[in-house]
Amino acid sequence: MKKEFMRKAIALSVENVTNNLGGPFGAVIVKDNKIIATGANCVTTANDPTAHAEVVAIRNACKKLGSFQLDDCEIYTSCEPCPMCLGAIYWARPKAVYYGNTKKDAADIDFDDQFIYDELDLPLNNRNLKMQQFLGNEAIKAFKLWSESTKKLEY
Repeated sequence: MKKEFMRKAIALSVENVTNNLGGPFGAVIVKDNKIIATGANCVTTANDPTAHAEVVAIRNACKKLGSFQLDDCEIYTSCEPCPMCLGAIYWARPKAVYYGNTKKDAADIDFDDQFIYDELDLPLNNRNLKMQQFLGNEAIKAFKLWSESTKKLEY
């Protein structure tokens, strides 16, 4: 854990607000004690609800590394990751995540993700967003092909 990396993530979050580029969030990804990628929230400027700082940084790092995993990397982010970012982080498989602000700090300025955590605890038919299986008997074909493939690259 190094202060310089967290300070860079924080600086990115401050710059983002100062330059009106998006929300107050920044992230850096470190490998071998060097920053290999950065990201800042650009949801509103990119018109992309997935363009959170951590996701942007993960995309940039994976592109630079030529890999879909962040082996031996650390993520420094200006705020505790939201549910979406946390999912992306788990899929990317870094060795550690360090954060500055908490999810309560974020909620205090109207970035409250508690409703998502609450929704995930509900059965599908009790969620606010309608979810219903459709054509599962046809969709399963791709899963069968994947299961039987000898060419797949597992992740």
